[in-house]
Amino acid sequence: MSSSFDPHRLDVEAFAQQQALLSGHASLADYPRLASEARPSPEQPEATADERAEVTWQARGERRRGADGVTYPALHLQADVRLALTCQRCLGAVQVPLRVDRHFLFAADEAAAAALDEACDDDVLALAHDYDLHALIEDELLMALPLVPRHAECPEAVRLSAQDAGFEAALAEKTQPFAALAALKGRKAH
Repeated sequence: MSSSFDPHRLDVEAFAQQQALLSGHASLADYPRLASEARPSPEQPEATADERAEVTWQARGERRRGADGVTYPALHLQADVRLALTCQRCLGAVQVPLRVDRHFLFAADEAAAAALDEACDDDVLALAHDYDLHALIEDELLMALPLVPRHAECPEAVRLSAQDAGFEAALAEKTQPFAALAALKGRKAH
């Protein structure tokens, strides 16, 4: 990692001007919101996630032309991690690779960012001299999570019914009060 730029307090304008590059590897524990989405490790069920998972990221400063033709400070962010999530089909662990590859333009303020964002394919953020790159990485990886994590093919057969043979037998044995009333009514008619 470059020592001239701090990813927790990044001067985006200077970073883009120098076309600088930052990269790093960090434990999933350094990203607590992302870690809370991961399945606990079987070796440490009390932990929030498998702490061996590692987030790898790279950010490159650049200048990019917006939809309005103006050149803005920009950031090209790439990040990836492999998370253990819970398969929503079989409820077992499924390894899900998350990958982010996005460009961000930085406008002068929130109003300018909102106006430019409407016409631009890149995401547009407000320019800051102390931007938290790690928070952006975590936000983007959270948005990359699948809505319904699942195996392409579950390792074990998935039980698609909540009922078993004993359920039907118990239902048949259960007293049916309205059936008893119908039988009483039928006896009076004779």
